[in-house]
Amino acid sequence: MQVSTLVNLHDQGRMTWAEQEHGWVAVPEDVLEALASGGFHECKREMTTSRRDLRPAGGVWQGVNRITGSVASAIWVTRATQRQALIFIEIDGATVNAQRGAGRCAANLLYRDEGGES
Repeated sequence: MQVSTLVNLHDQGRMTWAEQEHGWVAVPEDVLEALASGGFHECKREMTTSRRDLRPAGGVWQGVNRITGSVASAIWVTRATQRQALIFIEIDGATVNAQRGAGRCAANLLYRDEGGES
């Protein structure tokens, strides 16, 4: 599983963990480009809009690594006043998150909902 491109985003300060929301704060395109650079080929991308003003409200992206068969997905919710969004990332069903002090180690960016941290 390739997540070093996400670690690079984190290390550059372009992706930060929001503990209260259990998600990442980043520019969605940066995260999608990092996943693509990590070997995931886009197979689905959808955008949602607000009913009131038809502005983008969020989106969904899914990619497959054709060599390993791994699947990555990202779901994001835009923030009204910022370019960044709250993003939830999964690779092969494991939520990608930041454990305490884990920004530099790709293995520490994974969290499994079925019983705790890996």
